[in-house]
Amino acid sequence: MSTSTMIVRALHMRQGGHDLYLFAVPGDRLLDIAEISRIGRDAAGMLEGYQRGEIRSHVADIARYLSDGDVLFPNPILLALSPDVRFKSARGSRPPGMLPTGDVGTLRLPTGPNKPGWIVDGQQRVLALAKADAKTMVVPVVAFVSTDIAVHREQFVLVNKARPLPRAVVDALLPAMDAAVLPRDLGPRKIPSVLVDALNSHRDSPLCGLIRRPGGVETAIIGDQALLRSIKRSISTPLGALSPYGHGGGEPDVQAMYGLLSGFWSAVREAFPDAWGLPPSESRLMHAAGIEVMGYLMDRILSRPDAARTPREATLAALERIAPHCRWTNGKWDGLEIEWNTVECTSRSIARLRDHLIRLEHQPRLVA
Repeated sequence: MSTSTMIVRALHMRQGGHDLYLFAVPGDRLLDIAEISRIGRDAAGMLEGYQRGEIRSHVADIARYLSDGDVLFPNPILLALSPDVRFKSARGSRPPGMLPTGDVGTLRLPTGPNKPGWIVDGQQRVLALAKADAKTMVVPVVAFVSTDIAVHREQFVLVNKARPLPRAVVDALLPAMDAAVLPRDLGPRKIPSVLVDALNSHRDSPLCGLIRRPGGVETAIIGDQALLRSIKRSISTPLGALSPYGHGGGEPDVQAMYGLLSGFWSAVREAFPDAWGLPPSESRLMHAAGIEVMGYLMDRILSRPDAARTPREATLAALERIAPHCRWTNGKWDGLEIEWNTVECTSRSIARLRDHLIRLEHQPRLVA
């Protein structure tokens, strides 16, 4: 069988007794020099390989991003290389005082049936590069020399054991990111996060300074996740109050959504003055459970014809009728037979209180 050689400029260094190379190759040439070692078992039941299978949705998201034009793709692919690769240092003088971090030279990588490399980290990115329009995009590679699969597995586990970013941190970063470059699963989370930022920062917002977000004021009393969930649900649910302003695949009307939310929560503040602005331990209205329940009530009240024109007035008219029957800070909820402070942020507890308030709000002759 014939073989050929890929020659690249590389930086060589030593680390942990291994040769380590930094170089770059066009994305569609990575599979010319490296295999994907899938995890499996041989006939005797012995473990083989280490890589999981292709995650098609993830690969499609990356390919979509790569095909989106002039994009940045700096994360290096991690390879393990066999000793068959050859490095030759470049000659030349070095500037005085230059740190001795490594040697620049050329690295020769055999191609053909006997590939010299195995992909340790980045297989989904490599598969996406092969499918994207930007196949020839040059991508960085970090490679260590070792044929010991135990070392490959060790590095694979170490690279992949890192905990994903907390959801709250990702949500806090989304408003500052370009929606066009966001992965498919993050795109729908951007608008809710933009709205929560606006509610927390605009001086005319009833929730100004009350929402706790990463990097914000630690003494804020409302966690952002319940509010984000209720806004996202309202946008994505056909009967949600914010849904008409999502515009499907078109440009969403964020200003209209903010106006609706600001009007609604202004009315909540006005209807429940004694429960407003207290820590969740003293007011279940400001607790995550209360925020979620009020989100459901918002969809019910503001989805009615004409309610969106005057959201504060429409909400206030509805809430003033049920306010005397609410127990946000003390007492027992009539009809539920539960104490105010036993309402928790669980799906069952939220559903019970939600249904109770909706029934109350639905009663045409409810008497205070």
